Amino acid sequence: MMKVLQKRTGFLLPLTLLLLTGCMDQKQDLQTYVADVAAKQKPDIEPIPVMKPYQQFDYAAAELRDPFTATVVDLADDENKQAVVDNGLRPEQHRRKEALELYELSELQFVGTLEKEGMWGLIRASDGIINRVQVGNYMGKNHGQILSISPSEISLKEIILSGSGSYIERESSLPIAEIN
Repeated sequence: MMKVLQKRTGFLLPLTLLLLTGCMDQKQDLQTYVADVAAKQKPDIEPIPVMKPYQQFDYAAAELRDPFTATVVDLADDENKQAVVDNGLRPEQHRRKEALELYELSELQFVGTLEKEGMWGLIRASDGIINRVQVGNYMGKNHGQILSISPSEISLKEIILSGSGSYIERESSLPIAEIN
């Protein structure tokens, strides 16, 4: 039994050394590459710029105007501003938005009508989806409510914010799209 172990050990030891020597030869290329990369000159990195220290300024000059108090000119400008006239017209804020109110009116195309229990308009949005609308539905970002639908156009009443800050009504229409 001892002789068998000695024969196996005598055989396995040189085989193991041979395999380890073979692995060492493959690492020589890697060691050469690492030495070449380490020998290359490293690029210079600019140093971090020196920050100037904060200098506190005490505003204690009597002859300079205090920037935090209103002047006569500021008060006069406030008086010249026109008061916004509230005409009571406002878009309905608490109603659920409809799908076509996500688009500008210019992004919508009136492509046709359907007559089934009343007149329905077919509107194609800019993403290609066609939606059915009827009188009373809303579309466009300016709170446009549909007043009438005809085979040639859809009439809307939009509520827009005027330059003076109040809301006004504006009539718009969406003509039928030309099919090429």
